[in-house]
Amino acid sequence: QVQLVESGGGLVQAGGSLGLSCAASGRTLSSYVMGWFRQAPGKEREFVAAINWSGGNTYYGDSVKGRFTFSRDNARNTVYLQMNSLKPEDTAVYYCAAGRPAYYTHSYEYNYWGQGTQVTVSS
Repeated sequence: QVQLVESGGGLVQAGGSLGLSCAASGRTLSSYVMGWFRQAPGKEREFVAAINWSGGNTYYGDSVKGRFTFSRDNARNTVYLQMNSLKPEDTAVYYCAAGRPAYYTHSYEYNYWGQGTQVTVSS
């Protein structure tokens, strides 16, 4: 079992930056693909980013590409999402996930999820 705990969410003005962290316990993350997803009220869960086990490959949703950066520190069992140039449409609950998905964008292929952290971007 893997327990994931996100932190770092909050309120920020448009154009600002926030950094999210996701710390794992119970099992090392080094063998898992890690993903970030987000869900705004009334909307479906959306793929944000994914990173392979080594951190050598990252993948981003079109809406965040060029603004968000996903990284991992396997020694600390933690992953990070740096969010820059935030927009009001980035407002959502952000979830960290771990798994071995065949397709990184498929949320249902991730086995473990954090409880989520709220990100609110004001205009």
